Amino acid sequence: MANSEVPGCCPHDCQDGCSWVAHVEDGQVTKVVGNKQHLFTRGILCAKINDYQTRAYAPDRLLHPLRRTGAKGSGEFERISWDEAIHEIAAEFGNIIDDWGSEALMPLHDMGSAGALQRRALMRLFHHIGASRLHGSLCGQSGNTVAAEGHPISFDPETIANSECILLWGANLLSTAHHHWHFCLEARKARSAKIISIDPRRTRTAAKCDEHIPIRPGTDAFLAAGIANVLVEDGIADFEYARSAADDLDAYLEEIQAWTPDRVGEITGVAPDDVVRIARVYGAARPGTLRVGIGPQQSRFGDVFVKSLSALAILSGHWRLPGGGLSIEGYPTFDNTAPECPELSPEGTRSLHRGQLGQILTSLDLDPPIKGLMVWGHNPVVNQIDAETVRHGLCRNDLFTVVIEHFMTDTARHADIVLPSTTQLEHFDVQGSWGQCYVGLNKPAIPPMGEAKPHTEILRHLASKMGLDEPALFADDETTARSCLPDGFDWETLNRQGWLYAPQPRRDPASMGGTLKMSTALDGPEDIDVSDLFPDGRLRLLTVKPHYLLNSTFANMPRQAGQQGIPTFEMNPADAANLGLQDGDRVVAHNGKGTLPAILRVTDTVVRGTTVLEGKFWWTADKDGSPVSNRLAESNWTDGGQPTFNDIFVKVTAAN
Repeated sequence: MANSEVPGCCPHDCQDGCSWVAHVEDGQVTKVVGNKQHLFTRGILCAKINDYQTRAYAPDRLLHPLRRTGAKGSGEFERISWDEAIHEIAAEFGNIIDDWGSEALMPLHDMGSAGALQRRALMRLFHHIGASRLHGSLCGQSGNTVAAEGHPISFDPETIANSECILLWGANLLSTAHHHWHFCLEARKARSAKIISIDPRRTRTAAKCDEHIPIRPGTDAFLAAGIANVLVEDGIADFEYARSAADDLDAYLEEIQAWTPDRVGEITGVAPDDVVRIARVYGAARPGTLRVGIGPQQSRFGDVFVKSLSALAILSGHWRLPGGGLSIEGYPTFDNTAPECPELSPEGTRSLHRGQLGQILTSLDLDPPIKGLMVWGHNPVVNQIDAETVRHGLCRNDLFTVVIEHFMTDTARHADIVLPSTTQLEHFDVQGSWGQCYVGLNKPAIPPMGEAKPHTEILRHLASKMGLDEPALFADDETTARSCLPDGFDWETLNRQGWLYAPQPRRDPASMGGTLKMSTALDGPEDIDVSDLFPDGRLRLLTVKPHYLLNSTFANMPRQAGQQGIPTFEMNPADAANLGLQDGDRVVAHNGKGTLPAILRVTDTVVRGTTVLEGKFWWTADKDGSPVSNRLAESNWTDGGQPTFNDIFVKVTAAN
């Protein structure tokens, strides 16, 4: 069998969307390496996926359809054939439609696979039959909310190399989007750019920056208002630009007037002199960049935070120049939703928020209730807010659940039918990153392992069994992939090299007719209840994105899990001393929702009043002792629908 090198791309929930090359020898993938020809990946893969072939060949990989034989959550299953599995799913879905109506069925997917076909194509079936739709996002909904108001929140990240000041706000690039760091270094080299990290934790990235500004979590919007206040007071705000972009500049200026450096310092923990200095460095840059992470959005002030940053980017006038402005996301010219065929969904079909799964599955008022659920690319029992309520909902005996997976995840353990999915090395796909401007094509390097199937094949099989005749349900994979691409797109080059640079036109706030709103509805300092932000006797628990895991993905992989280490709470020495705790102690975080065990690491890299857990881990056999932080999260959301994962308050005590 001839050896080969097969182009592909990483499918996971990361802004880098790396291009890779799979090396195949005698029908086996021996290694996966970064594509050296790709101008963004530059031949480098991250610590999460640089041995991706081990995922395909993992001994605990799901390779056959399974039917539950024990209680939900027990993990007790029997092997069945594909024909049996598809027949049972089609019959159950048909019965649910007959008894409860189509909206009693719900699909649930997320970024476990970011490929347009693997993530989106199955939605064609659910749209066609009139199942409940989904909207919203778990991670970046605050950014999406502000973008929906017309505010640009993205530009080509490669242009950051033009910046003279980069504020990395809650963005640990070296662990979550490390190719973006390259362009920060280019700016430092070519433009003498000042790189400043604003983060409650001195991360890997913060340690490499010119400066780290520790901030109390949940107070980021107030610092943004304070920086804007200084720009105005110093006379370096670009009022001409702001008036060309927004029609409420005066209201915004009145809003930030009270947010003086002194008042900002009282609430954020950032020294007033630092507020002034950061503002002046940022204001004087030509241009300045706000490069923002997901974490600061995940508190009750998340929507206001993003709106405050957009207003700051407009007020400063940095959008005038390439590389300036606000960067939360970044996209190529690519229609991610085209494979869903949303036009197939009947008009008036209800839409439910994907971030409110626990409430959806346990509601006594939802009419009709969800009776059938299909999950793929998502492990909600770990990753959804209020995970215990999600688990409780999945344990309903009157809920028929199908999970399509690589492994027996915590969610799969609650399924009635489990279907084995192909990995990225075994199927065809196309995708556009959410953090850069390249379209990637993924070609299968090896045939499907065992009886695993691509999601498009599952779609066609199930649609046929259900007796559906909509042509879109039976489209071939290349036709579906091409639907994502604009007219005139160079498919031949994409197909040959596996990637293509396809940037969107830069959106300039000043080109939108002066209709944007800068005012943020931010309360004044006198209206902020500090005791609510920092309750006495409790610490804010932050669950941050880890270096070796991706959300809960790879938590079962020996190499990644071993390098990530056991669940550990990071705590400031002053907090540890107040609690009578020492480095290395076995401790428990607890609140009214439950308990979470970990080992304590005492370190000055986190701000006081905070404890940090790096990573999302799977449940253990001891449910009460599982290191799943979302078990302790209340079911709260911002007005825009962002789950407030980082508003968990706990007491930490020594373990018995």
